[in-house]
Amino acid sequence: MGWRPMSDDAALKSTAESVPGGPRPSPSASGDGPAGGDSGRQETELERYDRNLNELLGELRVALPGVQVLFAFLLVAPFNQRFGKVSMFERDLYFVTLLLTLLASILLIAPTVIHRLEFRRGSKAYIVHTSNRLALAGLTTFAIAMTSAITLITHYLFGPATAIVTAVGAVSAFALTWFVMPLRHRLRDG
Repeated sequence: MGWRPMSDDAALKSTAESVPGGPRPSPSASGDGPAGGDSGRQETELERYDRNLNELLGELRVALPGVQVLFAFLLVAPFNQRFGKVSMFERDLYFVTLLLTLLASILLIAPTVIHRLEFRRGSKAYIVHTSNRLALAGLTTFAIAMTSAITLITHYLFGPATAIVTAVGAVSAFALTWFVMPLRHRLRDG
């Protein structure tokens, strides 16, 4: 039997068995909270990656149903009798929204696939870092897709002026709550 990389679980167990209680980094070594620490949390690097991955997967469980509902709506919309009455702009916006929702689905489901393919290889750091980037890209794409969908619907129902106001409001709300507030907090706290 040839050499096989140790899984994260085996590495964690091996570390815990070799040192009573396992090595515990100082709070500043965990890399999560202020100045790299996480409010005194005592965990190994593997435990931190496990926690980060579990938190990320929990966040994706919240986001994915929204993507799925929007995607389902977009998939059935063309079969509605009134869909034939949309303008060329609305048809093009529909297609862009459909593609953005597809891309958001791909990006937000990718962390699960990456985990499934890599978890036995002891690649927890890669899984967490890559999944985090994909989740951020997927959520950003989903925000654009939702803005496009609300623009499409308001344009169809109320006309261009209302659609523009609604789109600007949606972009502002997403930008403020999803990006400005967290980045402001990050900059303020270092």
